[in-house]
Amino acid sequence: MLYITGFAVALVLALGLTPLVKRFAFKVGAIDKPNARKVHTRIMPRLGGLAIFLAFIGSFFIVLPFIPDGLLSAYDRNLIRAMLAGGTIIVLTGALDDRFELSAKVKLLLQLVAASVVVFGFGVKIDLLNIPFGQSMQEISGWISIPLTIFWIVGVTNAINLIDGLDGLAAGVSGIAITTILVMAFVLGFEPIILMSCLLLGGILGFLVFNFHPAKIFMGDSGSLFLGFMLATLSMIGFKQVTVVSLITPLLIIGVPIADTFFAIIRRWVNKRPIFAPDKGHLHHCLRELGFSHRKTVLIIYGVAAFFGFAAIVQSTFVQSHAANWVTFVVISLLVFFMQIGAELIGIVDKSKRPLLSLLARMRLKPDQQRGK
Repeated sequence: MLYITGFAVALVLALGLTPLVKRFAFKVGAIDKPNARKVHTRIMPRLGGLAIFLAFIGSFFIVLPFIPDGLLSAYDRNLIRAMLAGGTIIVLTGALDDRFELSAKVKLLLQLVAASVVVFGFGVKIDLLNIPFGQSMQEISGWISIPLTIFWIVGVTNAINLIDGLDGLAAGVSGIAITTILVMAFVLGFEPIILMSCLLLGGILGFLVFNFHPAKIFMGDSGSLFLGFMLATLSMIGFKQVTVVSLITPLLIIGVPIADTFFAIIRRWVNKRPIFAPDKGHLHHCLRELGFSHRKTVLIIYGVAAFFGFAAIVQSTFVQSHAANWVTFVVISLLVFFMQIGAELIGIVDKSKRPLLSLLARMRLKPDQQRGK
């Protein structure tokens, strides 16, 4: 009942706060103007992430007095404080960028500060990994775990930011990832993650009412960075605390933004462009070029995100069994294969080069050629 109540409170708060944040964004000048890279054609308010953050924080403090004694241990409360402290820094960073357009270096520095607060301020870090085809759980030393944790938090935070290119896209994909974490936490009985996921999901869905196409407000960097940070910490804390979750699982949970970021790096490297140079070659851009409408493009990516989430649940379900390594290998192999096929079909890296499709075509032609002889 606590989880349902928390979800409902966050949902109602987001529904009520988003219109107020919209007016505030116009008042302070946190607006997004159309340009050649963007798909919208009118001035739009940003700062929508502030509504998600306030709904999340507000619902947490509303339900806090009703949390039964013993539900959250001292360790759990420390994890929650780490998320709240780091999340606050990230939201402030995004809000400043929504208004003043901070440089990439300044944003990266502030993201590193937020990640460092989580690691050094609250002692939260990755120290156990389940590596496929290795021995069960491997403990990693501090000099590796600290930079690995910071890299994970900053990397996922920016991955969500990169897919925020269409109405409702980043919010919906993040919501699907949070739902995946929620399902896994429920199955594993990890109550702190269940609670935080319910609160965050309520805030996302309440905001999505105003953000789905045609959007009335954008989440801006205040939203995409905050959701990325929360996904990074929730998934990291999940496989740190519950040792049955593999290294692969959190990567699958956020498979869409990770894959889009990976292909963006490859695309810019192939075309000899700076890695951080913006372009119109992301997944949503490619689908739009194929003729899909705004809504259909977003719904297709939702479907892909849901498929990744399902794969994460399947993989984590089998990870304790003797067949865990083979299940992981099969799942990842199939995903990589279909990702490459999809990437070549839509031209996300290079529209003229399709090595795997060409190979498959040659393999299909060989029997026909032999019969012709």
